[in-house]
Amino acid sequence: MDDRLKQLMQELGNAINESLSDSEAIAQAIGEIKSAGYDVFLVLEATIGFNKRQGEEEASSESAPRTVSEKVELTRQDRDFLRELKISVTE
Repeated sequence: MDDRLKQLMQELGNAINESLSDSEAIAQAIGEIKSAGYDVFLVLEATIGFNKRQGEEEASSESAPRTVSEKVELTRQDRDFLRELKISVTE
């Protein structure tokens, strides 16, 4: 993995961390758990995939984005969490 890609991945990780740290909703939820007498440990796992793009003349239909048509049930907490990460969800 080249140094530029490592730097970009670190920047992405920092951006995600800052987004979570700055979230008032997350801070409020953690505060409520703490006020109920519990310690809070938050561990999130993100899987991020990437592929080196080919030149326009080398691109094949196999590298085109794919769409999966499957219904997913989201709870209110799921939607709130995704909204905090600035990820929009369409019905």
